[in-house]
Amino acid sequence: MLDYFLLGVQVILAMIGAYQLFLTFFGWYRREPKATHAPQKSFAILVAAHNEEQVVGALLDNLKKLDYPKELYDVFVICDNCTDSTAQISRSKGVYACERSNPKLRGKGYAIEWMLKELWKMPRSYDAIVMLDADNLVNPDYLSLMNNDLINGSRVIQAYLDTKNPHDSWITAAYAITYWYCNRLWQLPRQNLGLANFLGGTGMCFETNLIKEIGWGATSLVEDLEFTMRCVQRGVNPTFNYDAKVFDEKPLTFKASARQRLRWMQGHFDVARRYFFPLFWKGLKEGSWAKLDTAIYALNVYNVLIGSVVTLILWVNLLMPGIYSLKSLYDYAPSLFMIIGALSFIQFPLALIIEKATWKTYAYLITFPVFMLSWWPITVYAFFTQNNKQWSHTEHTRVIRLEEMQSKQVS
Repeated sequence: MLDYFLLGVQVILAMIGAYQLFLTFFGWYRREPKATHAPQKSFAILVAAHNEEQVVGALLDNLKKLDYPKELYDVFVICDNCTDSTAQISRSKGVYACERSNPKLRGKGYAIEWMLKELWKMPRSYDAIVMLDADNLVNPDYLSLMNNDLINGSRVIQAYLDTKNPHDSWITAAYAITYWYCNRLWQLPRQNLGLANFLGGTGMCFETNLIKEIGWGATSLVEDLEFTMRCVQRGVNPTFNYDAKVFDEKPLTFKASARQRLRWMQGHFDVARRYFFPLFWKGLKEGSWAKLDTAIYALNVYNVLIGSVVTLILWVNLLMPGIYSLKSLYDYAPSLFMIIGALSFIQFPLALIIEKATWKTYAYLITFPVFMLSWWPITVYAFFTQNNKQWSHTEHTRVIRLEEMQSKQVS
């Protein structure tokens, strides 16, 4: 009986994996860019910050240099429960420093919801809202590209997420590899196929009327995923702009990384539990591939959980030949699953090749499997602690400016 159950689970996991592998083939090419437009849209750039005095200045200097009319955008730093000089630094840079103090409702989702209410009270209105983190840097053409997409009909846009410190440690390199893979072989295929893209927590742009229409309401530990689900439920598919680059600072140590990823997975379980079935049934009823695809993505955290547990059971069974031998799908079609396994593995170096990563990055492919396997215990622990809604702050210390990054790329 256990054999059949495990085989059934493996079949479902294999189908989901094969589906994702199929989608990656649509990321090998890029469509012709849509029409470009003169600057028209006005933007409120919201910068989420909690004790970010070390890095916020570099971002604000970066935003002053955007290739976009200065009268068409304003910057608002959300100083959320700050106990340092984030607000003072922000004001010294000539932007709005909006201070919020609410220790009971902590986290970026609550901070954004508060800031939006404050924004609606202000005399000036904006066509769109951009959301960034204090540790970010953006390419100078970011707002120009968002302006183009909004005029071309997009209502929610996710930028290309990259890392500003990919070579600081094997952990930051693993994040960078993951980002390049997701941008090229996860996000771009969905953009090419007209499916819904997934918001990544920063580098996001929203049509103001859409937020006013449906409200923010995303206050979970993964507010980006939650708002993605809310949009797709309403038939609004977020789009992806491959050329709009946003650079994010990644944790240097495994401990800090594990803490960050635990928060992500706890939030992911929460969102999956609330949105999977409604979105899945709605997708079936409407025949909407975009809704079904997004529902499957919501379920991904359970795929990791169940896949890791089943794999460990099979590995333990192999190491104990004296007991009943459990069957795996590999036993039925070894050649097929060797090919699928090889294709799944080469996706990551393939992404590095397509994205023109530096040769130094390839050396980190040796330690990358360790990073990927570490998702297993993190996800299992997150499952048993998913009711913990306590937001945890990731400290940012790498003061890197866009000019430094560009000079390194040239050299």
